[in-house]
Amino acid sequence: MKTRLQQLLNSWKLFKAMPVVTISLQLAATDNTHAFYRTITEQFFKDANRRHRKFPLFKSMVHGVAMCDISKGFEHYLSSIESSARRNYKKALRNGFTSRPIDYNQHLDEIWAIRRSTPVRQGELPDSFLNTPPKKRTDPASTSPTHDYRYFGVFDKEGKLVAYAGCFIAGELMMIEHIYGHHEFQPYGVVPMLLIAMARHAEEEHPSVRYYAYGTFFGASQSMQRFKKKFCFYPHKVSWQL
Repeated sequence: MKTRLQQLLNSWKLFKAMPVVTISLQLAATDNTHAFYRTITEQFFKDANRRHRKFPLFKSMVHGVAMCDISKGFEHYLSSIESSARRNYKKALRNGFTSRPIDYNQHLDEIWAIRRSTPVRQGELPDSFLNTPPKKRTDPASTSPTHDYRYFGVFDKEGKLVAYAGCFIAGELMMIEHIYGHHEFQPYGVVPMLLIAMARHAEEEHPSVRYYAYGTFFGASQSMQRFKKKFCFYPHKVSWQL
């Protein structure tokens, strides 16, 4: 009971101390790419401002967005994360792992193998996730650096995909929407490598991005909150602008 009360107190302190930021999704810039990106940007804005299902006094992605400001560049981000995160990244490098953007449809079997590598990730996974093969994506390619939906992967020395993530990119935002590592390769730091590599990619390919986000903070387990803080994903209050 005492531990639970302390956790609640710590969460309340974080909630009260949340920085407030305004993030522009730069909807007008979608005129430079396929109309699909206008649609998903508008949908993200709508979903983010929807009333929270469990806590209707709050909006679903306004209070407690887990994110960091990466506008000072990749090297500043790398120096800001915890030393253990950098050690994980270096461990992956020493063991020959590499990271790069991927074509999702070229790795469906490996993606399914990653999903099925463990039945538990912050809780039990549904059978539909474990036993249904991933389907091909039909999203049109983006022709603009301001709006995209990119997939990234980590590969071992033999070229096998061992971790992957999907990111929504809109104006000043890059949001990790899902990220999975193969259970067998987790001890090598493949997920930390992926998180850090995506921050580098944002600087190199999406210069409008200022904020790197990873879902929400307070709804996550204690272990996931600790993991997010390790990579500077702290809770923020966000005012979203189209």
